[in-house]
Amino acid sequence: MQGRLIYLIGPSGAGKDSLLDAARAPLAERGVRIARRVITRSAEAVGEAAQSVSEAEFERLEAQHAFALSWRANGLAYGIPAQIDDWLAAGEHVLVNGSRGYLPEARRRYPDLLAVLLSVEQDVLRERLLTRGRESPEQIEARLARNALFAGELDDYIRLDNSASLAQSVQHLLELLDEHLRCN
Repeated sequence: MQGRLIYLIGPSGAGKDSLLDAARAPLAERGVRIARRVITRSAEAVGEAAQSVSEAEFERLEAQHAFALSWRANGLAYGIPAQIDDWLAAGEHVLVNGSRGYLPEARRRYPDLLAVLLSVEQDVLRERLLTRGRESPEQIEARLARNALFAGELDDYIRLDNSASLAQSVQHLLELLDEHLRCN
């Protein structure tokens, strides 16, 4: 039986990386693998535990079809290793940290994907972004405005609110997956 791709999306600062880290063990117990992204960001950059590569290396990997999915956003290139196709073919579900803008292409490639939008209340998101310190207050306000506009553009997704505790969000994610997937 074919596994299903779980495509996690959400604004920067919503807590996708924290959620994935906290849910890793219970997801594995359910037969869900988390794919590690390849990103053209320096290894010293704060953020997810991704494989960092140069732009030239990324382009080489992309040309060699090393990615099942790849896109550019925010001045960076992102790739999901082609190995996920083997995992899916073996009946394992695979969770990826995706891109909202790339969702239509991901759906074209994986028509049965389960899109999960990790959302967070605007005030909570603003505070997280300020605490993280990667952007100026003006950039944060511009990001929040884009996120508010984007919220109404998606259809056919499951919304997961991450405004409360991380433990609650992990529990809700597991409940959603139990409801929508046949997990081990």
